Order: sequence, then C-alpha cells, then structure tokens
Amino acid sequence: MPSTFMGLETARRALSAQQTALSTVSNNVANANTEGYTRQRVTLQSTSPYPAVSKNSDLTAGQIGTGVKAGSVERVRDSFLDYQYRTENTKLGYYTARSNSLSQMEGVMKELDDNGLNGSLSSFWNALQDLATNPENTGARSVLQEQGKSLAESFNYISTSLTNIQGDIKKNLDNTADQVNSILNQLNDLNNQIAAVEPSGMLPNDLYDQRDRLIDQLSSMANIKVSYNKSGGHALATAEGTVNVELLNGNNNSLGTLLDGNTKTVSEMKINYDKDSGLVSSVSVGSSTVNADAFTGKGSLLGLIESYGYMSNGEEKGLYPEMLTALDNMALSFADAFNAVHEKGKTYTGEQGAAFFDFSGDEAVPAKGAAAKIKVSDKILASTDNIAASLNGEKSDGTNATNLAAVQNSKLTINGETTTINDFYESLIGKLGVNSQKAANLMNNSESNTLSADERRQSVSAVSLDEEMTNMIQFQHAYNAAARIITMQDEIFDKIINGMGTGGR
Repeated sequence: MPSTFMGLETARRALSAQQTALSTVSNNVANANTEGYTRQRVTLQSTSPYPAVSKNSDLTAGQIGTGVKAGSVERVRDSFLDYQYRTENTKLGYYTARSNSLSQMEGVMKELDDNGLNGSLSSFWNALQDLATNPENTGARSVLQEQGKSLAESFNYISTSLTNIQGDIKKNLDNTADQVNSILNQLNDLNNQIAAVEPSGMLPNDLYDQRDRLIDQLSSMANIKVSYNKSGGHALATAEGTVNVELLNGNNNSLGTLLDGNTKTVSEMKINYDKDSGLVSSVSVGSSTVNADAFTGKGSLLGLIESYGYMSNGEEKGLYPEMLTALDNMALSFADAFNAVHEKGKTYTGEQGAAFFDFSGDEAVPAKGAAAKIKVSDKILASTDNIAASLNGEKSDGTNATNLAAVQNSKLTINGETTTINDFYESLIGKLGVNSQKAANLMNNSESNTLSADERRQSVSAVSLDEEMTNMIQFQHAYNAAARIITMQDEIFDKIINGMGTGGR
C-alpha cells in the first residue's frame, strides 16, 4: 500500500512545480519591454504513477498519481511567423536602400525649384535670344558669358554631387558587408554556447532570443535561408540546436553557405570591385564567387549594389552610373552641337568663332566625366568680344546668335536616342521621378507588410501583462492549495503520532 507520507510528497512536488511556474511568470513580467524577448512558459508534467507496472507490484485498487513536475521552460514562438517576418524584412531592406538612393539623387537634381539644370538651360537660351536681338550690347554679351558659366557649373555640381553620394553609398555597402560578417561571427559564438548547453537537457532560451534577433537583422541585409541541426546527448526534443545560414539569389537558389552550424564555420562575405570602373564586379562567400549581375537576392546589400553600380557583361549598370553616363552624354552632345554652330560665326572683331565650351583637363573630348569637366572656354572668358553672334562679320548682325539659340530645338543623338537637349533632360528627370515614387511606394508597402508580420509574431511571442496576471493568479491559487494539503497532512501526522495508541491510559 502507499506510504503515509505519499500525500506529503505529492503536495511538495506541487509546491515546487507551481513555484517554478510563478518564477517564470515573474521573468516574463520583468522582460515585458525587453526588445527581442520571447515569453516563456513551464511545461507541467504528471510524475510516474504508483505502483509501477511489474509482476511483483503491490496489489492495489489501481495506480495512484504521485503529483506533478516542471518538465521544461520553453519559449512560445512560431517559426512560420518568423519566416514570414524575415521574408518581408528582406524586401523592406532592399526597397529602403533603393528609395534612399533615389531620394538623394532627386535632392541633387533640384528640379522642384528653379535652381536645377533645367533652370540654367532656360536662362542660357534666354540670354542667347537677348543677344540675337542686341548683338552690339556689351551687357547682353556679359549676361551670356555668365549664363554659360552658370550652365557649366550646374553640370559640374550635379556630376560631382552624384559622384560624392555614390562614394558614400560605396562606404555604406562595405559597412553593410562588414555587418553581415560581424553578425555571422556572433551567430557562430551563440551556436557554440547553445551546443554546450543543450546536451545536458536544458533549453538556453535567452541564447535563442539573442540568436533570433541577429537573424532578424541579417534578414534585412540579404536573402537568407535558415535551418537547424539537432544537438546530441540528452537534448530535449524541443531543443532548437545550432543554426545554418545560406545566402540565396532571387530564385531562392543557394549562392553559398554563410554559416555552417555543424562544423562551426563562418564563410566571410566580400564585395569585389572592378579595377577599371571601380564598380562591383562580384560577391564572394568564402571560396565561392558569384558575378554581380547574378546576385539577385533582395536585401539592403542588393539595393546598395544596384544604387552604387555594378558590371554586367562589360557594361556599367546601376542607378548612379547610368545617371552619370546620361549626364556625360548630354553635356558632350550639347557642347559639340553648340560649338559646331558657334565656330561657324564671327566674333565682335570679325574673327572666326572658336569653341564656346571645352573640357578641363582633357586635350581630347572626354567620353566619361564630361559633365564634371565642361566649362566655358578660356577664350570666351577672356573677352565677351569673342562670342560669335554674327554670321557675316558685322557687329550689328545677330544671325549666328539666333542659330545658337536654335540648338535648343535641334535634334541630337544623346545616349542612343534622337531628341532635343531639353526633351532629353525632361525625360531623364521624369524617369527619375517615376522610379523614385515607385521605390517609395514599394518601401511603404513593404514597411506595412513587415509591421503586420511582426504584429502577428508579437501576438504569439510577446509578453501580455493581462495574460501573465491571469497565470499568476492561477499558479498562486494552485500553490496555496498545495500548501493547504501540506497543512492537512501535518494534522494527519499529528493525529497518528500523538493521538494513536493512547486509548486506555
């Protein structure tokens, strides 16, 4: 038959289990506002009944329960919701990087006011028309000279500013790659700590939380796949094990293993640059290398690569290289067309006209960097008399100035398309505006989707103070009831020890 002390042991186990549950509630409440904390719960399990099934077991009416024990303290987390959040976070990282780059580009172009290149072009054409009307007017010539300088400086400013921002994006790109490697090393350290704890039969929940926070950060930078390796020893079935991280492209095909949880190996990510253009040529993961145009997995890394620029089949691609190339071609085509007309005219002193614009630092006409190098020629800067407004050599003749003004509407081949200077630039700005708005909309949509996914995840994993108060009352009542049973057992023992065997005294 069961021992008289069996009820006391059953109540003691209940006290211990409910105390563990109350301690877990206390920890949840304490970490209610801790970022990345996942609420925990105690798995209560009934202990083995008495008597155990065997041939020589005691004959009883049936098995009697022996109480409860705290099986394990586990995190309340849904891996599918984690996957959804990280998928959306990857898109958010990509569109945020892209939107920020386009927003900075728009700020440089300044086409929302009159200070941009379009305003300088308009002022330049107006100055030419004034000169065509008053070719002998010294003031009109001076205005044209100054407007020419202003136009060249607008080209210079935009090109230099875009190049500087492009350099900042490169620094951000390198810094992001360094962050990826830093996170991978931290994950590897956590893998080592987790692998040391789990085989002993415990769950390192705080280490799991730290690891998940790092994986969340990593998911904003690159498209990754996360998998787990089970620990050996006496690890619980709910133990998560060590983590593996793979880098994926846009089709979710693996580009290489960033972190191998089995071998505890980190493969460093490295951004490689073309020695001639300075743009991204490839991305390396350990000993594996993928061309930049094959690196298509979304994340802030891809957004920064596409913004800074990369090489694809020998061509320069990307937001900033393409804009700089378009500006260079525009400046070169404009200067060539304008100079060709200007050289056909006569100066105020009757000499043959020379080039109005040239390119500093180059004896030959540059194919690259034209927008940064264009300037009014030294001859024009030396004297406004060298402006070739006349076609027949007479001072009162403004025919060539009229022809120069007509360059505004002349059909030119710029960037492979036949258009006018103004139409080309307006098209360039229009495309920039559309792309910027599209990127901003996609960023806002991704942000909304990411927040929604995080809210769903937090509804499962975050600490609810109302729920914890309910659990606290529940466990407290169970603890008090177990304590009352012990009191009752104490009265029974008192009766048995002090009250029995006293009859007849």
